[in-house]
Amino acid sequence: MSEVYRSYTPAEKRQRAWLLVRTVKQAAADAVDPKLERQLDRIDQAAAERGQREAAALLRQDQKAKATLAAAKAAERAARGKDRAAARDARKEAERQARATEKAIRRAGL
Repeated sequence: MSEVYRSYTPAEKRQRAWLLVRTVKQAAADAVDPKLERQLDRIDQAAAERGQREAAALLRQDQKAKATLAAAKAAERAARGKDRAAARDARKEAERQARATEKAIRRAGL
């Protein structure tokens, strides 16, 4: 698997699949059109740039969720009485958000 995370739009996936079929057919005839390869490269480059931006955003979101979780844990430890129940609910929500961001990162393959 490639080390570059790429994020293709649905239209790019369709166009890329069509271009790959065309290049495979042409490769069988030993006459691959360089224009098709340039189009594939352009699609891959756009997907790599988009993937880089999305990966950076996911990682920033994960760091923010972890910081929020740490603050919620500290608030829960410091809280007393009725405030403690609210702090516990806030911690549980922060844990849920942290798990969700970690899951998104794993699904993206980062």
